[in-house]
Amino acid sequence: MSAATLHAPSSTQIPDNKVTRVSGVLVTVFVVLLVLAVAWLIPIAYTITTSFKSIAEFTSNAFSFLPATWVTDNYMTLVQSSASYPVFRWLGNSFIISTTFAVLSVCIVALAGFGYSRLQFRGRDTLFFVLLLISMFPGVVNMIPQYRIVATFGWVNTYWACILPGLGNVANIFLVRNFMTTIPKELDEAAEIDGASDFKIFRSIMLPAIRPILIVIFLFSFTGAWNDFLWPTLVFNDINKMPVTAGLQLLSSQMGQYNQMGTLMAATCLAIIPTLLLFMFAQRYFLQSLNINSGLKG
Repeated sequence: MSAATLHAPSSTQIPDNKVTRVSGVLVTVFVVLLVLAVAWLIPIAYTITTSFKSIAEFTSNAFSFLPATWVTDNYMTLVQSSASYPVFRWLGNSFIISTTFAVLSVCIVALAGFGYSRLQFRGRDTLFFVLLLISMFPGVVNMIPQYRIVATFGWVNTYWACILPGLGNVANIFLVRNFMTTIPKELDEAAEIDGASDFKIFRSIMLPAIRPILIVIFLFSFTGAWNDFLWPTLVFNDINKMPVTAGLQLLSSQMGQYNQMGTLMAATCLAIIPTLLLFMFAQRYFLQSLNINSGLKG
């Protein structure tokens, strides 16, 4: 082999200008994401630090990001005033509502996605298109008729008022349907030859394959129900049955004074903890859901 052959440039070698251009794009993306992360984290960090400030710091005119003295008086105030402001009961109500809503949403969305992607029936695509079209309308348009329906069934001041109206989210059905379309139909045909019913195909083939996207939908549904603010304030007026968002609205209206801001921030920190823990434990499923073939093995 000649020396010219040994030193010949590889056909797969990347030009230096292209490497520089890619590196510049990555640096730009990193800087943008870093700025967005800081902009998102600063209000949360200020909320946490404010919850540990004393009343004396609020009455002074000096502004400080960190407390001069870290105290837990605001959290103790929430515990001692649980009869007037049952924050922990609000958290329990939100947990029941959000968990039930997320579980039912996953069940309904999975079945609906299977029907729209695998079952053959007249008007299937037209019906799906109509659902997508209806979902384009802003949710606030449905507030009044939705409230009248809830009041007619006697669901005001009950968990069902926040659970049932939002089930079957069209966007989630769209995600599951598209995820299922990536699964080869040969698997269904092989199962049908073996005598499997549609429900058995759904249970044995589809559910294991779409588990990552279902977990993400559970997470989104849980956090959506937990953070929902406007609708709970409309359908709840019993202080003991409120979820935490409606409770915080009540708390802010009754603790609107500046020197009581620490107590309000302490309640807000408690409301953040459940969703924060959920994201920490479920974040790896986000990466799996980005790969549309993650449900297929081998």
